[in-house]
Amino acid sequence: MKKINLICSVFVALLFLSSCSSSKEARTYAREINGKWQLQTVVTEGIAIASQTKALLLNEADLKCFVGTVWTFNNKTHLGTYTITQNSGECASVKRYVRWSVYEAEGQPKLLQFKKVDDKYYKDIDEGNSGYRFTILQIDNTTMKLKSDVTFEGKEVSFIYNFIRN
Repeated sequence: MKKINLICSVFVALLFLSSCSSSKEARTYAREINGKWQLQTVVTEGIAIASQTKALLLNEADLKCFVGTVWTFNNKTHLGTYTITQNSGECASVKRYVRWSVYEAEGQPKLLQFKKVDDKYYKDIDEGNSGYRFTILQIDNTTMKLKSDVTFEGKEVSFIYNFIRN
């Protein structure tokens, strides 16, 4: 009887661990994301953003402040950063720390998700434990394209983030 209980316990533990692990494809995406990236452009779909329109990204700064930002991702620790540099007084310099992963749902595209955390990578800094998810449209050795869908001025809008490996 003890052998059966032990075998059942081991089977349940293995089943639990396998359900929590990410797929080979998600691990491949994480390895490809690993490294240092620079955000080259942010393109909108579904609405034209006029030069005087402010579009706050990641509850942080205006869209134009994110162009040129440097992002780092470490696939071993799943920690990273993004850095906004001051832009003629319009954009405040800031370095944000993030905890990230590749999210996958069956039959859906892979998503890069992250939460902003303190500089010790310990405590979430956004209210309500909110985080961010981006659809991974394309990634290779030199480029990465991410997409986020939001409601902007009552309309469904997509922001396309075009990165190059730095």
